Amino acid sequence: MFAIDHAATALLVKKKYPAASMVWLLLSVQLMEILWVTFNYLGLERTTTEKAVASVSDIHLIYMPYSHSILSGLLLAVLGYFVARMISGNRSVGLAVGMAIVSHLVLDLITHAPDIALAPGINQPKFGLGLYGKAPMVAFVLEMVYGAFCWRVFKGSKSLLAVILLFNLANLSMLSSAVRGPEERLAGHPTMIVTVVAAQIAITLVLVGALSRRPRFPARLAVPLSNP
Repeated sequence: MFAIDHAATALLVKKKYPAASMVWLLLSVQLMEILWVTFNYLGLERTTTEKAVASVSDIHLIYMPYSHSILSGLLLAVLGYFVARMISGNRSVGLAVGMAIVSHLVLDLITHAPDIALAPGINQPKFGLGLYGKAPMVAFVLEMVYGAFCWRVFKGSKSLLAVILLFNLANLSMLSSAVRGPEERLAGHPTMIVTVVAAQIAITLVLVGALSRRPRFPARLAVPLSNP
C-alpha cells in the first residue's frame, strides 16, 4: 500500500490500544518501509524500473529480502513487541507495536506484485497478490476505502479525513497509465524513487500524527458565587 494508508493503519491500532503512543504506532506501521529506504540507499536492496514509467507496475522491487520478507516482518513484529513492552511496562503497548509492524507486511502482500520473499537467502517462491498490476483501479478504490475506514473507526477530524483522501487521490496517476503524472520522470532513477517514497513516509506520518491529536480542554476554573 501507499504511505498514507500505512499511516492510517496506526489509527486503527490506536483505537484498539489507546495506551500506545501514536508516535510509536506511526513509526511501527512504516518500520519495514523505513528499512527499505535505508537498505536501498546503502545498496543492500535494489529497485529497478522499465524504460518508461506510466504506473507503479513499471517499478520493480527486485531485491528486498531484509526489509520486506515474511520472516523479517514477523521477527521485527516480535522484537517490537518485546522492546515496547519492556520500555512501557505495558503488555498491550507491546501488542500494539507488534500488530502495527506486521500490518505493513499484510497490506503489502495484498497489493504488491510477487516480490516478497519468504526469508533472506530464500529467493523463491515470492509472494504478493499483485493487485497493483492485475486490477490497479480496484487497488485505488480499495486503498481509498481502507483509509476512510481507518479514519471512521478512529473517529478523527474532518481535516484528517481530507488528508487521507487527498493523498490517495494524488496516487491515482501511479495506478492508471491513462492519467499522466510526475512518475514519468522516475524511469531509470531508482534512487529518486527511494527519495520520493522517503518523503511520502515523512510527510504522511507527520500529518496523520498531528491531525490525530485529540483536543485538550483546560479544566474549568471554579468561580465562587458572590453574595447578593
